[in-house]
Amino acid sequence: MIWIVWMIRHLCRIIQTMKSDMRPIRRVSVVSTGTVRIRPQHVESTGSPLVWWLLTSRKWTPPRPINVYVIEHDRGLVLFDTGQDRDSVTDPHYFPKGLSGHLYARLARFAIRPGETLTERLRGIGYEPNQVSTVVLSHLHQDHIGGLAELSNAQILVSAREWAELDTQCPEVRGLLEQHIKLPGLRWTQVSFAPLEDTTIAPFTAAHDVFGDGSLLLVPTPGHTPGSLSMLLRQEGMAPILFVGDLTYDLEKFTAGRVPGVGERRGLLESTHAVTELQRIYPDLVILAAHDPAAAPLLGRAIEALKVAS
Repeated sequence: MIWIVWMIRHLCRIIQTMKSDMRPIRRVSVVSTGTVRIRPQHVESTGSPLVWWLLTSRKWTPPRPINVYVIEHDRGLVLFDTGQDRDSVTDPHYFPKGLSGHLYARLARFAIRPGETLTERLRGIGYEPNQVSTVVLSHLHQDHIGGLAELSNAQILVSAREWAELDTQCPEVRGLLEQHIKLPGLRWTQVSFAPLEDTTIAPFTAAHDVFGDGSLLLVPTPGHTPGSLSMLLRQEGMAPILFVGDLTYDLEKFTAGRVPGVGERRGLLESTHAVTELQRIYPDLVILAAHDPAAAPLLGRAIEALKVAS
């Protein structure tokens, strides 16, 4: 009888190990390539036009992180966004001159130490930049594409709608610095969202499956920019995670339905509503933004809960 009980327990352990081995995602981490201070109206819209508050505001927020999310997947190392380039605080020619340069200077203040480059941050958690196989960009603003030059081995995914903004008139006025995006040697993939009959991601009706296994789904969340996207991470045994870029800068404000002051307000409200509806399907959904100080603790608690469950 004791032998039978031992065999059952042993088989259960084997089955549990097999299930664990079938999970494609091994690890989720966050690193920050320095900090940024922005205007309070950047974080939450007051209803006034962007140009007005950008030129008149005298206040700055406390330093906020510039987050890069790192996912260790069976198909390779994945980054969601790539942070800010340290050259932006050391090279006087990084930003445009004239009126555009003045607007950039009033929009954000960056602080990036030598050890806060993407390469050094990745090494700090045990990875080398050449191990990164896939990069997903929420959008093409310079504080999300800053590490591209360090990632020549990776396939870079961006929405086709976002890429099209580079061909519009004066893209630099909208935060797109082409000279830091279209770098030689990079491998780009423009993503279009295909109709998807999947009620588990309603109200989203179109998505792009990064690896075809359902673990990483890209969904359109326009508003901050016309082509902004988010990435839904799903895996058995862990809380789902939605990486939202700059759809919000503060989860408490997001929960209250208050949107940032940068972007197209209607699009921001519609995308915020879509994510809120997704939360109804996944009550334990973890929402991680690029510049939310609460993001790292939220991810930490989700990982701890996973360890306890395991």
